[in-house]
Amino acid sequence: MQLSKREFLAASAALALAAGLRNANAATSISYWHHFASQSEMAGLAKIIQLFASAHPDVSVTQENIPNSEYMAKVSSAVVAGGRPDTGMVIAERIADLTAMDALVDISERVNTWDGKANLPDNRWAGMSHDGAIYAVPAYAFVDWMYYRKDYFEEAGIAGPPKTFEEFLTVSRKLTDPSKNRYAFGMRGGAGAFKYVIDVMEAFGSPIVKNGQAAIDKPAAVEAITFYADLFRKEKVAPPSAPNDSYRQIMEGFRTGQTAMIWHHTGSLIEISTALKPGVQFSTAPMPSGPKAHIARVAYAGNGIFKEDNIEAAWKWISFWGQTDAAIALLEATGYFPASTAALKDERITGNPIYGAATQTLDFGRLPNGFVGAAGWSENVVNPTFQAVLTGQLEPGEAVDRMIEGLEAALR
Repeated sequence: MQLSKREFLAASAALALAAGLRNANAATSISYWHHFASQSEMAGLAKIIQLFASAHPDVSVTQENIPNSEYMAKVSSAVVAGGRPDTGMVIAERIADLTAMDALVDISERVNTWDGKANLPDNRWAGMSHDGAIYAVPAYAFVDWMYYRKDYFEEAGIAGPPKTFEEFLTVSRKLTDPSKNRYAFGMRGGAGAFKYVIDVMEAFGSPIVKNGQAAIDKPAAVEAITFYADLFRKEKVAPPSAPNDSYRQIMEGFRTGQTAMIWHHTGSLIEISTALKPGVQFSTAPMPSGPKAHIARVAYAGNGIFKEDNIEAAWKWISFWGQTDAAIALLEATGYFPASTAALKDERITGNPIYGAATQTLDFGRLPNGFVGAAGWSENVVNPTFQAVLTGQLEPGEAVDRMIEGLEAALR
């Protein structure tokens, strides 16, 4: 989400304030590249910079926002032509590409002697590591969960959110009333749809890749695509616009009351909370379980060191994000969930029932698929293929054949 002019000015003012709090005579100045863009993200970053300035007045941090779509290209150019930042944001899906271009400094030795490591279980480091070496410190996570209109559920006499796909369908039928322009499920059929298509396939028992080879189980995948697409095609519990709806449309549908449930992650909590009252109009729940597996993604993001020039100061900065106050500051501004178990024990999380679903999901959630070629296959094959099923251009079996063919090509 890009900043409007008003949002940009507000975020810039917050970051200017953070800069003003830094020691003007700081001994070391370091740069930080990131792809935060929204007002809430920039406000969270400003707060972390303020907290860091108080804790480390000898280090000055200069942040630079780079659009997510341009981030990897800019890092690649900096590696080839020079001009690397001292530090930068790292997400699990990019760790293989970043290490392949030798963009990151191996920080394994520092991590292994760092007190904060004890608060970050092994699954946090998996997405920040490659070939046995650690390249980034986990900072926060996007935790998949479900938002649901608590008031609509109570109105319909439904005791609570669905725990399985079977319950999800039953509840969806009860909550849908086209005469009121009210639908149960804000299905994402446009940009970004691939994420949930893949998750549903795995929930029906189909793997995607095994040992670097395409491993889609066609019967299970067809069953999954049929179930998921039929929420729109047959059951009509999703709005008529579903085939083209992406993030903005499903958010607006939920916020305005057109839909009663959406699948997303913790990063949208602040946006929804500004429109609807938590615990009264809406609540959160773990993603429903499929017939073969309970699938929800937990995508960790962190920060790495891109050059060794100011490595001591750079290490102070990236490790600071693992501290509880920094993690909670980002959570309260954005909804991005802490990676640190120490932060998860903080009363600001344990005392807020809206976070309970995310805490539960951390126990079973899976990392996103991270095989080479995953992004291209997901966006360029899975997304349009599933959309074609929704619009009646393909049958589920045909769609799965295309997905398998595309996956095999992507892995060659």
